[in-house]
Amino acid sequence: MRVPKRGTYYSVNEGNSWLWDASIRHYIDKIKRGEGETKKRYSSRYVGSMVGDVHRTLLYGGIFGNPGDVKHRNGKLRLVYECSPMSFLVEQAGGGSCTSDGGS
Repeated sequence: MRVPKRGTYYSVNEGNSWLWDASIRHYIDKIKRGEGETKKRYSSRYVGSMVGDVHRTLLYGGIFGNPGDVKHRNGKLRLVYECSPMSFLVEQAGGGSCTSDGGS
């Protein structure tokens, strides 16, 4: 399985978006308006289940994120048994993954 190079969906819980870091809010706003790198408008698809949302991203491309906010600086996903296994699968399929500081 290979993840498409680009997609037009983003998957993040926007319920607390006003609490995100300004750079994350700005990026999500840009891709929604079609002002990102691809100049295509991204649309939101968020189920609330990391496995379901990552599965869709693997099939159709796009972005999955779990941004931290003022209450949960590192997001709410657990590294060892949620983030690392999903990141491994995404990277094996040709996609990328990173932490909020840009590390992988």
